[in-house]
Order: sequence, then C-alpha cells, then structure tokens
Amino acid sequence: MESGGGVELTFLLGLGFQLVLGEFTRRLAEVGYADLRPVHGMAFQALKGRGATATELAERLGVTKQAAGQIVDDLERRGYVRREPHPEGGRRKLVVLTGAAREHLAVAGRILHELEAELAGSADIGALRRELARVVRALHGQDGLPPLRPVW
Repeated sequence: MESGGGVELTFLLGLGFQLVLGEFTRRLAEVGYADLRPVHGMAFQALKGRGATATELAERLGVTKQAAGQIVDDLERRGYVRREPHPEGGRRKLVVLTGAAREHLAVAGRILHELEAELAGSADIGALRRELARVVRALHGQDGLPPLRPVW
C-alpha cells in the first residue's frame, strides 16, 4: 500500500479522512472535549461570525431542518450556543456561538495545525491540499464548496 496503487480512490480518501479525524478527535478528548463529535465542530464552523438561523445551519451542513434543530438543542444544553432574537425581527431566532464554543474552536485549530505539521513530516500536505481542491472543483465547479454532510 506504499504508493496506494491499485487501491480505489474513494477508499483511500475515506481511510485518510477516518484516520486523520480519529486522531484529531482523540487529541481533542485528551484536552477536555470528549463530549463533542465532529458534527458539532462542523456546526461551530457554520455558525462562526454573525451566527445563523436553524434553517441556514441546515443548508450549510446539508442536513434536514429537523436534524439542525436537534444539533442546536444539544449544543444549547451543553452551553456552546444560544438563541437570540433575529436582528430583522419576526419569530426567527439567530443561533450564535458562546465563549465556550469559540474557545473550543481556538483549541481545535491549534490541535489541527499541530497534527498537519506532524503529517507534513511524512507527506506533502500542501500538494495533497492543492490536488484535493482541484478534484473538488472538477466535480463541484468553481462556486465555493458544497456542504460536507456529516454522515459519520
């Protein structure tokens, strides 16, 4: 398997994702974030900045409104998000990150950069990132990134 020759691309991509995500999650648990799953981190990324409604979060994550609502309920119970009145009024609520979520993002960012730096010792991470971006653009087009559906 040294060169990956003969192994299906989808298998290598999935295995690489699984291994990197597993190591990342393990390291996060070691520093006190064992209560969060990858889908929570994806939600935090989608809510950065001004926040989003549950419907907008569903669109950004590529999940149903009901699934997004469950994620928000769970994160709100844990103290990572709060619902605020929407600036445009009406019944809509804006879901925003709390300080605990922003702290998690900072810690997670540091851990991810450390992991990538370690992996750079055995693989050309910059080239991998560029080539994967080319594959995404070839399949999705030039208009941004599609939602990464949390299927794990």
